[in-house]
Order: sequence, then C-alpha cells, then structure tokens
Amino acid sequence: MRLFGRRQPLHRRLADAGGLTLDEQTGSPGPPAAPPGWDGERRGEPGIHGVPRARRWDAVATAEAPSLGGDEVRFAALPDGSLVVHDAGVEGGDSDLSPLAEALAGRLDPPYRAEGVRRSGSLWGVAGRRITVVREPALDGEEVELVVTSGGRTLTVDGGPRIARAPALEAAGAADGTEFVVRARRLDGDLWEVETAPL
Repeated sequence: MRLFGRRQPLHRRLADAGGLTLDEQTGSPGPPAAPPGWDGERRGEPGIHGVPRARRWDAVATAEAPSLGGDEVRFAALPDGSLVVHDAGVEGGDSDLSPLAEALAGRLDPPYRAEGVRRSGSLWGVAGRRITVVREPALDGEEVELVVTSGGRTLTVDGGPRIARAPALEAAGAADGTEFVVRARRLDGDLWEVETAPL
C-alpha cells in the first residue's frame, strides 16, 4: 500500500496484514499510554514494547540453614520482626526460619514477604520484597477488596459483599486520593498485607 507516493514502513505493513491497529504516536498496538495495573506493574511485553521487566525482589541473599527441612518456604516478617510461615514446603527437621531472616537483615527491614529455596545441602537462597501492613480488627475472612469511588464504596470479603466498615483499609487507600481500590490479605491475627491504587 502506498501513502502519498511512498511505501509504508514495514511495521505498518505487517500490522495491516495482521489486522492490528497501531497507535499513531507510538507505532505500537493499544492505547498510547496504558496505565499500570492495580499492582503497579507496567503493561506490555518486556523486551518487546520497551517495558522494563518489573523488579520482583527488594533484597536477595544466601544463608546456611542446616536444620531447615524441605526445599522451599514462603514466609512473612511482621513489623515486630516475628515470622509467619505461608505455604511452607518445610518437611521434617526444624522449621526455624531465623537463618533466612537474618540473611535479609540489614538489606530489608520488616515488614516484608520472602521466599526461600534450597540451593544445595544446607545452602538456601532467600529473597524478600517490602509490603505494607495495617492493623484492621473490624474484619474476618482472609482476603478483602475495598473500592471507593464518587458513587459509593464496595467491600468484599472472601468473595462476598459486606456492609461493614474497614477504617484502617480506608485510611490506607485514602493516601492515594478520594477514589481508590485496596486489596488485603490476612497475615496473622488482625494484621493485613495491603496493596492500594488510585482509580
């Protein structure tokens, strides 16, 4: 196809052949500036659309943990430094995770979520990422989503709607503006790991 006596660039010809519509400013499919997802990750394919690969971990270390059984473990460090095991592959032996937490000490302050994987023998690799934790005693359940817009608020606990208030979650979301979404997972007792995003 010719445009004003010139051939179209190859990427446009290929897009036409594939039935794609390209953005006129960027030359890429989709909106010119797709907003990040609710978790803050950029949309698009890393290495293809110029989107850098999202960093998954804030700190990575190795640790000797001879008494730790199994091959992998997921845990969270609470604000007071205590550890809560989630989805453990720890079998047999001692489930003392302090060697893994000590390996992250100085690199990453609590609260954080971490994963440990056995490398060989008693050598473990451990990686952690920062999380936000709030104390919300008003709710039961394990997973919560709170959406606040100019049209009202919706609270969902474990997939079911609720009328209850969640003041700590509302305060965490309000830091992003007047319209926001908060997703929370129970860590331990009335402590929740929260992720917020403006709408």
